Amino acid sequence: MAQYIYGVDLGGTTVKMGLFAEKGNIVEKWEIVTRKENSGEHILPDIAASIQEKNTEKGIQTEDIIGIGIGVPGPITEDGRVLKCANLGWGIFSVADRLTELTGVKKVKAGNDANVAALGEQWRGGGRGFNSIAMVTLGTGVGGGIILNGKILTGSNGAAGEIGHLTVNREETRTCGCGKKGCLEQYSSATAIMRMAREGLEASDRPSLLRDYAEVTGKEIFQAYGQGDELAGEIVKEFAEYLGLGLSHVAAVVDAEAFVIGGGVSKNGQVVIDVIKAEYEKNVMFALKNKEFRLAELGNDAGMYGAVRMVME
Repeated sequence: MAQYIYGVDLGGTTVKMGLFAEKGNIVEKWEIVTRKENSGEHILPDIAASIQEKNTEKGIQTEDIIGIGIGVPGPITEDGRVLKCANLGWGIFSVADRLTELTGVKKVKAGNDANVAALGEQWRGGGRGFNSIAMVTLGTGVGGGIILNGKILTGSNGAAGEIGHLTVNREETRTCGCGKKGCLEQYSSATAIMRMAREGLEASDRPSLLRDYAEVTGKEIFQAYGQGDELAGEIVKEFAEYLGLGLSHVAAVVDAEAFVIGGGVSKNGQVVIDVIKAEYEKNVMFALKNKEFRLAELGNDAGMYGAVRMVME
């Protein structure tokens, strides 16, 4: 009898769901809407209903399901308890226990979404072949996840791996979304480099290829950088200097074998790896030099793969 695992990546807008065979090969994937009204009370019942619908469609019985894994956008403890998830309206409760109640599936594993995505990349993505990785996601913010010896580093409050909130500039006067000042996220996220471009263009009339675009995103900045544009070069330099510094601190604590770089900024390719690694090498102690730097490979599927891997452990 075939057996299956469900991998769930819960986001603020959609829930990405996947049905996997017992050895971790994906059978099918789909999405449902994240209904956040009434403090997110519909989210887990909707996920359970979607799983039941897929079971009916595929002729899968509850006893055929090895388990369900789910990544959640907020701090979550090793036993599957959400401590608070403001963007979903959730308070403190056990996601794992609630999904077991709703589905009848006894083995449910839950983790922070960034950590779960890191596990997916370590298993089937850019971190393949390494037992320990630090994953960095460069998007609206700077996210992170640490995998040590094939296991998620969760921390006592489920908040380990919050790389984006390392302090890298004590002189910063602007406040980060986390309430601190000078966080890595303020310089190395997609949001940050777009802000730097906007400010740089407004500060002077000097020529720049970036003036040719109606909207400047990371893609345009790295394209202009590749063509030798001065302003783009300054932005990329600042982005890389702070990220290289931040990752040198991460290495000093966890000594992972490799860094995996994901998120929207990583889609600019090898140039992103090259500039980050150069700055990392300038800042890190001799025993931690020459780490591997890889691009993430799984994209939006990383969370589903990581969720499945949690169940397989």
